[in-house]
Amino acid sequence: MASFLALLACACAEWRLYTAIRAQAGGDEACSADALVIFGAAEYNGAPSPVFKARLDHALDLENRNLAAVVITTGGSGGDPRFTEGGVARDYLIQQGVAESKILSETRSETSYESVKAVVQILRQRHAYTCVAVSDGFHLYRIKLMFRALGITAYGSPAPASPIEDNPTLRTLYSLRETVVTTLWYLGLRL
Repeated sequence: MASFLALLACACAEWRLYTAIRAQAGGDEACSADALVIFGAAEYNGAPSPVFKARLDHALDLENRNLAAVVITTGGSGGDPRFTEGGVARDYLIQQGVAESKILSETRSETSYESVKAVVQILRQRHAYTCVAVSDGFHLYRIKLMFRALGITAYGSPAPASPIEDNPTLRTLYSLRETVVTTLWYLGLRL
């Protein structure tokens, strides 16, 4: 009976976390901040994937609102010997008219946590402590959690045209995955 109650308590905790992740995914907190941070996603031979392009296009909309003095792109190579997510994002934003001098790129991280740590270092060097994080909605709860743990206030702004968020099956699967990864964060595993 005790093991059943423990299992039930774990299931309830996971459900609460899942609903918190989905609630964060449904709200846009974009506001004035020190930086606009775009989290990387797959790139294909130097071009952003549809998911990544949705994030970048949303960031362009936010950039046009002049919410931040600097734009930070994130993401390493993911095994690609020629391109990084952060570099592809920088190039895409420049092609869309964002001033090169306004963009900082973090190109070494291979996980969300590594991206957050690198961005925190960039922000602290600039005496900055707030950012608007742009990613898919399912990703923002954990991103904000990681920034908060490192002393930065992050506001989530989900990419509204993301192919993942537009597909109910993918949205559910990625949100469930994020529930597990966030649980691992709470248990001390940094991904």
